[in-house]
Amino acid sequence: MAHMTLTKTRMQDGIWEGLLQSPGDPPRLSVTFLDSPVDGVEILPCDEGFLVRIPIPRQAISDGVQTIVISVADSGLVLDHIPLMAGDPQAHDIRAEVDLLRAELDVLKRAFRRHCKETM
Repeated sequence: MAHMTLTKTRMQDGIWEGLLQSPGDPPRLSVTFLDSPVDGVEILPCDEGFLVRIPIPRQAISDGVQTIVISVADSGLVLDHIPLMAGDPQAHDIRAEVDLLRAELDVLKRAFRRHCKETM
């Protein structure tokens, strides 16, 4: 797989934006929140590569720590994640880490299941 990077550029008006640098055509991205796909993701060509625009789902704005995971659809390679924190700030650091680990574990489980299904 060709080397790709996704770098956050800003988040404004409920839209997360990042610069995707990937040789050739952009990969098909999988953007998920609580294991459900996020609708309205855009990948637009720009001078430096591709502009990725992700609308933040309303249900992700709630008490606690929420994580949106951005990965390559075909390989499951996690390119980045969007952590969102709201409400009580106590112990938010550990909650953010645990939430991120859960999201990444979900990605690994899906990739493992897909691999097992393909080898059967």
